[in-house]
Amino acid sequence: ITPSLYERQSFWAVLIGGFFYWTAFNSVNQTMVQRYMSLPSLKKGQQSIIIFTLGVVLFLSVCCFAGLLVFDFYRNCDPLNAGLISNDDQLLPIYVMQTVGHLQGIPGLFIAGVFGAALSSLSVVLNATALVFLQDIVRGSFKVKLSEKATNILVKSVIVLLGAVAMSLIFVLEKLSGILSVATSVTAIAGGTTCGIFTLGMLVPWSNTKGALAGAAAGAVMSGWISFGSQAAIGAGHIGPHKLNVSVSECLVNYTIPVLDYSGESEVFPLYRLSFHWITVIGVLSTLLVGTVTSFLTGPTVVKKMDVELLSPVIHRFLPKECFQPRSASPDFSRDSTAQTSIHLLANNREQTNDRDRY
Repeated sequence: ITPSLYERQSFWAVLIGGFFYWTAFNSVNQTMVQRYMSLPSLKKGQQSIIIFTLGVVLFLSVCCFAGLLVFDFYRNCDPLNAGLISNDDQLLPIYVMQTVGHLQGIPGLFIAGVFGAALSSLSVVLNATALVFLQDIVRGSFKVKLSEKATNILVKSVIVLLGAVAMSLIFVLEKLSGILSVATSVTAIAGGTTCGIFTLGMLVPWSNTKGALAGAAAGAVMSGWISFGSQAAIGAGHIGPHKLNVSVSECLVNYTIPVLDYSGESEVFPLYRLSFHWITVIGVLSTLLVGTVTSFLTGPTVVKKMDVELLSPVIHRFLPKECFQPRSASPDFSRDSTAQTSIHLLANNREQTNDRDRY
């Protein structure tokens, strides 16, 4: 429960940093937004978020319980210090092999589950990234119109290229602190910045385009600087995760645990020593701060002309009365509205047909 920002897995780091991380992931992440947009109504989208949240809570609880089991099982024979494994990410696989490895089919089922979950998540990310590249860059920025065949070739080529890049990063990951911290740190760069931009638009009514761009740049630079800087320091051996005390007294090999010395970490740049949980928080706050100030200095948006539907209800009480004046109704092209309109038109057509038949 230490309040230190340098503690990798403290209560406050997980609570606050996890809140920002999962909020960004569920609200603005492309892979999640695509799922929301595929649902027929807002209510279905809200229900999907509830189901997803319950699933994540259950999944993370199982992960924590598995971690406690592994720690208790190896409390007197740490396989990492004993030389049985070379990385912390191998703790769970070796635990499975040593506990249920004698049961035929169970190790294979475990590996199949891990690969199935990984490939499922990876396929969603690759498809979403390829579609963003097509829509926002090829069609949006360069205004290129492609045929259906050329579009399929382009999207599949981008997916193959991204998959090759992901595979090549395996050789980088083995030199870093572990998959969890690396994945969280890297995704926090885009997640924190994107969440900061949307939050800026919803909570700061005078924000403008220049402020959003400046805030996005500041958030990406800050979170990227901390993320890559900390991973470089970890790869160089200057800093590392502080681990719980373990023993090798019951190991079959004669091995002495080296004394860990963390005194040299104080010489590392302070931002590089931050827990990876704080990277998303820093990205969001940097985007909000720089975006708000830049918008105010470069000609803020006239608040009285703002559409309150674009702002969060949290700040409605602080807005001038002019924002709530009735406006000309804009056509609603949502799926529900279109369906209801079609039903009414069909009903009217039937009534008109019956009237003609009657006469």
